[in-house]
Amino acid sequence: MNEELNKEDKNLGPVVQKGLQPLSVEAVKIAAQNDATLLDTRQPQEFTMGFIPGSISIGLDEHFAEWANQLISYDKPIVLIANAGEERESLAQLAELGFTNFAGYLQGSIAAWQKAGEEIDIIIDVEADELAMDIPFDERLVVIDVRRPVEFAGGHVKDALNIPLDELADTVSIASIEEDQNIYIHCDSGYRSVIAASLLKRQGLHNLRNVLGGWDKIRDEDRIEKEKENTNLN
Repeated sequence: MNEELNKEDKNLGPVVQKGLQPLSVEAVKIAAQNDATLLDTRQPQEFTMGFIPGSISIGLDEHFAEWANQLISYDKPIVLIANAGEERESLAQLAELGFTNFAGYLQGSIAAWQKAGEEIDIIIDVEADELAMDIPFDERLVVIDVRRPVEFAGGHVKDALNIPLDELADTVSIASIEEDQNIYIHCDSGYRSVIAASLLKRQGLHNLRNVLGGWDKIRDEDRIEKEKENTNLN
């Protein structure tokens, strides 16, 4: 598999070729200990079911480049966790953005990590109706809406906190959130919220739930009280 991958990518630049270096589980562990960024480009629904603790989720789709550019450090080595066959595309998009510090990719992806008996983490996915049932009875519940302010202003869960995804890596933005709170995260459809959950996990907030379908589903749930902002945001 590795030989085929390398043959296919002879036309790519040396930067991408460097990223196509397969890494063992032990090599990834060492890289992580040396402050490398573990970037997981699997789809959000795959990430929430099991991921390497400390890794950042940015699923490989049309929004990948946008969020990688905003959230991933250009200075730290990048270790890629990707589905087989998606390593090249992930690296090519990163290289186009100007990333050059590639350490390689986890050979065998998350399955190899699990087979080696290493720890994995999960993010609990919940439906909008579960959020509706929990809100009236959970005094420690907090809803974090990671959409842009203009999206939030157009309608949101009553009393939700609006922390846009591009601000979430800043520890100041989450200073008011306590570790024992029950955090429900959502965006518009579910892509950004998983990125957000991975960032919050890295900052020590583990009591998280990702609302599947995001605002698209919450908006249609009549039992959830909603409100709009009286402002004109551009």
